[in-house]
Amino acid sequence: MLSFLSALLFSLTVISPIWPLGPNPISGDPFVIVNKETNEVALIRENRVQTVVSAATGKTEELTPEGLFTVTVKAKNPYYRKRDIPGGDENNPLGTRWIGFDAKDTDGRTYGLHGTNDPNSIGKYVSLGCIRLQNEAIVSLFDYIPVGTKVLVTRSSKSFEQLGSEYGAIDEGVFIRGEG
Repeated sequence: MLSFLSALLFSLTVISPIWPLGPNPISGDPFVIVNKETNEVALIRENRVQTVVSAATGKTEELTPEGLFTVTVKAKNPYYRKRDIPGGDENNPLGTRWIGFDAKDTDGRTYGLHGTNDPNSIGKYVSLGCIRLQNEAIVSLFDYIPVGTKVLVTRSSKSFEQLGSEYGAIDEGVFIRGEG
């Protein structure tokens, strides 16, 4: 009996997957969208856009890589290696949080979402490739974006709801913008 159930379960998962196929396999999981056209970042959770915040992206279009990536590392008060600036230092350009993702086959320590020591840069095209957020914004998002979260970086005129639906983060036809 047990082998029959095992065979049935195996055949069902091969024929009909338990979750929908696509870049973000389970709607409801956190999903981050960075839109370079508007310099905004959206957090999608629980099948809706929970929040949208302003960001700064690359000085040139190619500096901030586009694609679907995965969060691989997170850090509070990150250390800035290029200039040997400790975390928590007011001169640290990474601000108070780092959420790194695996763009261009990196390990999450090259590209990421992070705070800034230059709040006037937000909304502009000024970075060397990362996505800068106000420190308050990155702190508020930090706990809601676990390692493994998918990050879509794109340049698009589509809404965050449309993009979320295309990538499986929002059930198709459900466009509810969250408060926040």
